[in-house]
Amino acid sequence: MRLTLQRTRTIGIAAGIALLAAACGEKGKPTTSAPESAAAPSAAAPSGAGGGGGGAALSTTPLTPAPGRKVIVVELITDETGNYFKPKKIEAHRGDVVRYTLKTGVHNVHFLPDSNPGKKDLPPASELLQLPGQTLDLLVNLEPGDYYFQCDPHALLGMRGELEVEDED
Repeated sequence: MRLTLQRTRTIGIAAGIALLAAACGEKGKPTTSAPESAAAPSAAAPSGAGGGGGGAALSTTPLTPAPGRKVIVVELITDETGNYFKPKKIEAHRGDVVRYTLKTGVHNVHFLPDSNPGKKDLPPASELLQLPGQTLDLLVNLEPGDYYFQCDPHALLGMRGELEVEDED
């Protein structure tokens, strides 16, 4: 009887450890896609002239630019010279897609309201990109003007950028 009780305890402890390990493993996994509800505002946002935006969002789902518009790639990099966006300044038109692509390091993209006073419909901060090749797409539906963004973990190290949304051609 004593051997059976000891064996039952050992099995119970092992099962508890396995469940705990599984739960911790899931929590630490990098996210590679956003829930559909997070991607929906970008995909449905207006892409041409007119209107007041409708809310910008960063999407892990690749977006298609409006007809006649383009995809602008911005790399997120950590190397021996530091942490930075390449290019640091982007010029875009409404309907373009800015594709933030992780090259090295762990980074996010955040258009802080404090850095963009009076600007409306700023996208919320993205989750951290952790795997090289991960992307975040921003369908440019912001009003013309300058918008400033940063990588939150590296902002104090100078990882900041500027998106200039230009008037229609």
